[in-house]
Amino acid sequence: MSRAKGSIVGIGELKPQRLTQGVTTLEMIAEVSRLAVLDAGLERAAIDGLLVGPQVGETPQHVPATIAEYLGLAPTMANVVDLGGASGAGMVWRAAAAIEAGMCEAVLCVLANNREETAPRSPNRNPIREFDVPFGASGANISYALLMQAHMAEYGSTARDFALIAAAARANAQLNPDAIFYGKPADAEAVLASPMIASPLHLLEIVMPVAGGEAVVVTSAERARSLGKPPVHLLGAGEKVTHRAVSQAPHLTSGPLKNAMARAFQQSGTRADEMDLLSLYDCYTIMVATTIEDAGLCAPGAFGAWLNEHDLSHKGDKPLNTHGGQLGFGQPDLAGGMTHVVEAVRQLRGEAGERQIGNAGLALVSGNGATMSEATALVLGAA
Repeated sequence: MSRAKGSIVGIGELKPQRLTQGVTTLEMIAEVSRLAVLDAGLERAAIDGLLVGPQVGETPQHVPATIAEYLGLAPTMANVVDLGGASGAGMVWRAAAAIEAGMCEAVLCVLANNREETAPRSPNRNPIREFDVPFGASGANISYALLMQAHMAEYGSTARDFALIAAAARANAQLNPDAIFYGKPADAEAVLASPMIASPLHLLEIVMPVAGGEAVVVTSAERARSLGKPPVHLLGAGEKVTHRAVSQAPHLTSGPLKNAMARAFQQSGTRADEMDLLSLYDCYTIMVATTIEDAGLCAPGAFGAWLNEHDLSHKGDKPLNTHGGQLGFGQPDLAGGMTHVVEAVRQLRGEAGERQIGNAGLALVSGNGATMSEATALVLGAA
């Protein structure tokens, strides 16, 4: 196996809430950052790198400086990662690259949002406003429904095939007390019986937006060995951005994750079928379906048969989103993608409690932004 390119040594997570009261985004960023730095066994002064999302409610620009000032940090590397749902995973390899380049030694990667603030949308003219919105393709539901329709038309995949993904997420969420749908299982029949939102997408195939936050701390593999927690190493990473508007997508049944995952596997010297955990971005069921196929776990169009052949629970042969995924855990805005990173770290550390995978050594983490447009893939390995 190739040399580790970085190690995740601290994680922080806020319990999802449907709505927040009297708390700012900056306060949530501060709390989840505190938890991650504490978990890493580091002092605040040791954090000399900062990666954040594109905006917080309190400021539309100069976001890294605003957050650094609020947290009392003076980083030697600070930047914004604006990859939508792929931002969390994209932060990890960027942090490792910055460390390897000698820019910093310990990077805080943080995303959070509350559910009180609203931000005005830009009136800027761009392809999505010119070619998508005028024809009704406004918002993620319509765009992902289009991708799902295309998959059904090209391969004959069925509504029940997709419903199995949502049902598995809900089942896994029953072992995560922090999941928004903890205590609320839903089988495939319940998914299909839920209201149709944008044909063929049912309500339970779509993530629920929640408030929350996630954070990780990345340092060098050498330094990680001197800290208290078992390090989780970044073994490979890949990234690909192909478009923003779904009307500009080069393909409707395969996305940029195919390239990103191939690069991550190449860097790490691993294969998809060697992964002990699949921590796959799941804003919609169609996203998981295409990721399974693009990873090479099955042939294009065959994800339904693959699902029926495998057990996706922590005790199964192909554990998938053991924390419940965003479909079961909830999607705290851009931090939703980071939940997949945090769960992978927990599993590889052996800290996942009753949902712990036996002898977990390798995990694939995927991130997705816009409409299957911005993609990041990570292969993480236990120490």
